[in-house]
Amino acid sequence: MTLNRFLAAAAASVTLAMPAAAFDVSAMTDGERSAFGAEVRAYLMENPQVIIDAVNVLEQQQAMAQVQADQTMVSDNADAIFDDGFSFVGGNPDGDITLVEFLDYKCGYCKRAHGEVAKLLETDGNIRLIVKEFPILGEQSLLASRFAISTLMVEGPDAYHAVTDALMTMNGDLSVPVMSRLANTLGYDADAIAKGMDADEVTNRIAATRELAQRLQITGTPTFVMHDEMLRGYLPYDQMMQLVDEKRG
Repeated sequence: MTLNRFLAAAAASVTLAMPAAAFDVSAMTDGERSAFGAEVRAYLMENPQVIIDAVNVLEQQQAMAQVQADQTMVSDNADAIFDDGFSFVGGNPDGDITLVEFLDYKCGYCKRAHGEVAKLLETDGNIRLIVKEFPILGEQSLLASRFAISTLMVEGPDAYHAVTDALMTMNGDLSVPVMSRLANTLGYDADAIAKGMDADEVTNRIAATRELAQRLQITGTPTFVMHDEMLRGYLPYDQMMQLVDEKRG
């Protein structure tokens, strides 16, 4: 527990323990304040669970505040999140649940989440998936996102899905030659894709997603948005399915 959290919890504990009739601590004499402090310390030493209860209440309040702040940010940026006009849309485009994923191809947790998301889409069949290219883990991440976006622009959504699925399951370095061989193996025009990686439109799409992530206070991957809720970090299939059920009511 940090010092600030301890002090906040102790203050809350004292407030709960005080009698209903409030009093002005600042009006006490030095001796009275010293005696009062000793009484508070003695009470907390005899009843340490009070501090734990106060910390739990504080954490719940902070969590609720974060959820409310996230909902406001999602509402304020809904068009950019759910209908930016350029991000890949997969799953069931007419699904009643929309899941947005901010991902990075060098992120280990994104790789773990990839299979969970695929299982969710296959099992449910009524989920619309939107993929946001958010390379934040270095040059290889950026190259991979450029290659994926160029694939989408040159070869279309089916090719994008196949290439990104392969990128997420690959281990090792992600260089342009490696990704080009991958595209060739899958039957796509690797030269055209590689040539398109540095197009202004590719740069603009990545920049737009980064600006959106900044507005949403997203600093890590994977990050998901499901309707009005932001889900920060890796989630296993069972938890995602539970959230889908909750959203459907």
